[in-house]
Amino acid sequence: MHTTESLDRFMADVRSGLKASPKHLSPEYFYDALGSHLFEAICQLPWYPLTRAERALLERHAEEMVAPFGAGASIVELGCGSGEKLALLAAPLCKRAPRLCVHLVDVSETALDLSRRTLGRLPRVETSAHRARYEEGLARAAARRAVDAQGGGGAVLVLFLGSNIGNLAPAAAAAFLAGVRGALRAGDGLLLGADLVKPAADLLLAYDDPLGVTAAFNKNLLARVNRELGATFDLRAFEHRAAWNAEASRVEMHLVSRRRQSIRVGALDLEVAFDEGESIWTESSYKYTPDEVVRMGERAGFRCHQQWIEPVGRFSTTLFLAEERAAGR
Repeated sequence: MHTTESLDRFMADVRSGLKASPKHLSPEYFYDALGSHLFEAICQLPWYPLTRAERALLERHAEEMVAPFGAGASIVELGCGSGEKLALLAAPLCKRAPRLCVHLVDVSETALDLSRRTLGRLPRVETSAHRARYEEGLARAAARRAVDAQGGGGAVLVLFLGSNIGNLAPAAAAAFLAGVRGALRAGDGLLLGADLVKPAADLLLAYDDPLGVTAAFNKNLLARVNRELGATFDLRAFEHRAAWNAEASRVEMHLVSRRRQSIRVGALDLEVAFDEGESIWTESSYKYTPDEVVRMGERAGFRCHQQWIEPVGRFSTTLFLAEERAAGR
């Protein structure tokens, strides 16, 4: 369900994306109810090791990852998914205090519901859900610091897991991390998940699996535009395509028109023409080296406290700490 504000933003983004050259739609809009469930299915596929690699790191090192944060700390997860990874990190913090305040930030109501149910299994966890974009949700959560810590102003640990950072172009990722740092105080932390560069064949299997689950996830974006904005996309007339762009170090996902066709989006009073082979660019997923992840955080004003790497799935989880800023910065 859309709020009026989010529907207006969806309409504006679809209009601008379909009129652009090349055409594009934001991956933010993958995650309606069906899209969220399809993504959870992708995470179970044998060709998509990212989630299992990250979970293995969290299972082995959760205590170390939250060690710098004492009683009164709160957690903010940006892009919460099912909440399973968050629960692994919340569990050790629950042992240190009479309650743990957790803020969930996601544009998907389905993801927020799944996370709330998952965290409901833990004792002494108080959950607040914010259906919002990351920056807005983080600002709301940070403003509640004193309330969460019962007046003590405890530390905030921000989680940005699942390689969500990879969905942002380098300049946007830098701006995003700087914004996160700007919302935090000295002593707060950022736990950042990032997928690492691996053989191209493995990456393409992860984003174009033999069962076609990722293709269904991608095409569901068109189904959503049809349903919510009265568009006339024929899903059979578009092909899912994944490509590895080595120069930019990213996997690109596209929906490619199989023929010349014209699409109408009723709610926008918009006609969109497609040539055969023309695509809608729906996602870029950037891959990093471990050192690049560290430098990215440090440029945003964090200090790298520790980095954990899962060697089989080639995934990194890095804990950054916010320190006192130098005078004049």
